[in-house]
Amino acid sequence: MADPSTYRPKPGEIPDSPGVYRFRDEHRRVIYVGKAKSLRQRLNNYFQDLAGLHPRTRTMVTTAASVEWTVVTTEVEALQLEYTWIQEFDPRFNVKYRDDKSYPSLAVTMNEEFPRVQVMRGPKKKGVRYFGPYGQAWAIRETVDLLLRVFPVRTCSAGVFKRSAQIGRPCLLGYIGKCSAPCVGRVTPEEHRELAEEFCDFMAGHTGSYLRRLEREMQEAAEELEYERAARLRDDIDALKRAMEKNAVVLTDATDADLIAVAEDELEAAVQIFHVRGGRVRGQRGWVTDKVEEIGTAELVEHALQQLYGAEQGDASVGGGSGGVPKEVLVPALPEPVEPITQWLTERRGAQVSLRIPQRGDKRALMETVNRNAEHALVLHKTKRASDLTTRSRALEEIAEALDLDSAPLRIECFDISHLQGDDVVASMVVFEDGLARKSEYRRFQIKSFAGQDDVRSMHEVISRRFRRYLVEKQKTGEWPEEELGGELESGPEGGTSQPRPATGTAPQQPAQGATRDEEGRPKKFAYPPQLVVVDGGQPQVAAAQAALDELGVDDVAVCGLAKRLEEVWLPGESDPVVLPRSSEGLYLLQRVRDEAHRFAIRYQRGKRGKRLRSSPLDAVPGLGETRKKALLKHFGSVKKLRAASVEEISQVPGVGRKTAETVAAALSQAAAPGPAVNTATGEIVEEE
Repeated sequence: MADPSTYRPKPGEIPDSPGVYRFRDEHRRVIYVGKAKSLRQRLNNYFQDLAGLHPRTRTMVTTAASVEWTVVTTEVEALQLEYTWIQEFDPRFNVKYRDDKSYPSLAVTMNEEFPRVQVMRGPKKKGVRYFGPYGQAWAIRETVDLLLRVFPVRTCSAGVFKRSAQIGRPCLLGYIGKCSAPCVGRVTPEEHRELAEEFCDFMAGHTGSYLRRLEREMQEAAEELEYERAARLRDDIDALKRAMEKNAVVLTDATDADLIAVAEDELEAAVQIFHVRGGRVRGQRGWVTDKVEEIGTAELVEHALQQLYGAEQGDASVGGGSGGVPKEVLVPALPEPVEPITQWLTERRGAQVSLRIPQRGDKRALMETVNRNAEHALVLHKTKRASDLTTRSRALEEIAEALDLDSAPLRIECFDISHLQGDDVVASMVVFEDGLARKSEYRRFQIKSFAGQDDVRSMHEVISRRFRRYLVEKQKTGEWPEEELGGELESGPEGGTSQPRPATGTAPQQPAQGATRDEEGRPKKFAYPPQLVVVDGGQPQVAAAQAALDELGVDDVAVCGLAKRLEEVWLPGESDPVVLPRSSEGLYLLQRVRDEAHRFAIRYQRGKRGKRLRSSPLDAVPGLGETRKKALLKHFGSVKKLRAASVEEISQVPGVGRKTAETVAAALSQAAAPGPAVNTATGEIVEEE
């Protein structure tokens, strides 16, 4: 635990101007980012008597080992830079709302030739129209099922679409009238895109015009005695009305607005957001967070606005989806001062944004509903988390006790080797912090020092490379003497790439970059040490891992192995395993870590194998792109026939000149010809005609 007085800036060193500051720990990892109208006044608050600080703030300043700041000209710039750094550094002590799940949205892929309606999760993609998010995926599918009767847009995957086009027969939805079957040419690409546009318009709230049009067509059909057509139109109208009933009108003035409510206690806060478009609730989501500092509702609202709109651009009313910034943002409390955040929202929308507290009427009543949702979410989260925290703490304590560790292993790294009969040998490294997977720090390796199958030797290589990189970064800060590294250290292919971050204002002299950030402030990949290394295997793998650490002089990292057969825990130099009870939470955590490493390694190995199997001798021809490769294969039919062709024959392919033809012929003549094809059922050699 650090004493804040050891890194407190000297009097008068901190500027009295707007800016953004960062606290770093002893490993130079950014643990907190904040902004201030006056850096001097704000930072001085952190260096008062520890007894007067909020418990979590006290933990933060005693975990930190240094503080630095960047001066900006306006509070809006500080707001933007703070958001950028929070996204970049992912500080552990910042108020960062986290979803308890990935909320699904209804997406229409307008960037494709034949737009597709589907359920999507995760980050938004360019050229895709989104509606939602929704609480449950089944709610989207019910709505889509009703609307496809009127707007028969494609919903099938690319594989199904391609297969139907090949066989000239649509899928079931095409037969029952819930798809216009563009795969077999029933409609042109332009007609299908028009259907998709109408679908999006209806989802965006422009419902009245479609209902009036269908009612008019139904009356005309009845007058012309086309009763079957009139009945179909009647059913279409009923389907649209049932879809509309799922989103009742909550604001009679057809407003586009987002309503944000916050429920909080001393330690945690929950946020609920309702997206209202055209007066109807079109989406809902919720977040929870730890309260790192003693902050009020206004500050929590400000952080929620940053996370909600930091990646958005444009007007939410344009395009009909849930993206962008709406005209009105209704909140329970206004940030102080309110002008910078309002100006920031206005810049992101490109038009004026009204940020206010609803006082009366429908908006006030809806805000109370959103607030009840937030309170319920907080209660539910606390109930789940109390159980989860207790379980994870008990698991880490059981591991520490079983392995005779000095303290609970807050960071665990697990390594696994994967191959297929000695080919495509790879390894994985997964990271668990506080008992939870930290996927951003997963790494994968290719075995380079030898060929063939040898799990023990592979484990030794991977552990050596991982901790050699750690010592390189540690040596840069002087924590590890250079002469102790045993000569030149391997950089390896896993080194991080730097990416410039925005430079705003001026900053004081920065200390040397440490072990967890490169020269541009980006995270490095092997700079943070674990307390425990777990290897997938028994005594041989554990011995190899320990030998690698001993050779590098790393003596503060514990090692164990988990054997699959009997789930025994092996320690270095021990002839008997440690057997944890089957009901042990510690064993369960080790199993999850091991299984995650195995899954990650298998995924990487399969990807490499698939890429190798899909490779072609043409891939090695310099200057030959995908278009000309396809043209060559289409012209000759196979690589075997292309290999037998002369330079003159190759140069006759459209787009292939004589020089390229000579390069192709030379490359194929040097490449080894594949063996004959064999029918695996009969053992016969298949001759290619």
